[in-house]
Amino acid sequence: MASKELIVDPSTIDMTRLIADIEEIRKYNPQRFEMEQLTAIVHCDTENNICAGYKDISRDEFWVRGHMPNMPLMPGVIMCEAAAQLASFYTQRYDLLKAFMVGFGGLENVRFRDPVIPGDRLFIAIKLMKARPRRMIICRFQGMVRDTVVVEGVLKGIPLPVEAVGELLKAEN
Repeated sequence: MASKELIVDPSTIDMTRLIADIEEIRKYNPQRFEMEQLTAIVHCDTENNICAGYKDISRDEFWVRGHMPNMPLMPGVIMCEAAAQLASFYTQRYDLLKAFMVGFGGLENVRFRDPVIPGDRLFIAIKLMKARPRRMIICRFQGMVRDTVVVEGVLKGIPLPVEAVGELLKAEN
């Protein structure tokens, strides 16, 4: 079950002191264009396996027009994707999974507590709970807007079989 205790208190983080901007994030995460769900990384604590970053939500997000018309709400699945991208960044930067690429392995105990809308900054924190190289990572995550937890849960990451997928794509062409 997700905990009410904050992984990291955003008021203790200097949001102007970037550990990684979008160009640095791209060195570790393959998502591009509309699927990039992180703006910056602002905290990495390798001793406690905690990483934090944020996504600035604009009116230009791909989902604004249709989710929902006249009441744009960030889809929960996109909030979870942002948390997964933060976990992937941390995992790949410190080579914790020993994999070329990390993919979603599962979600547990996810709770959506409040809406996220254009103009918000979604602050996301992950705490690595377990890392089994070449097998799986497990992270607790939280997303906050201002002082409110808006999403929380547990996510699992697995190594993606990039070579096998590449071979399948070649065979189709």
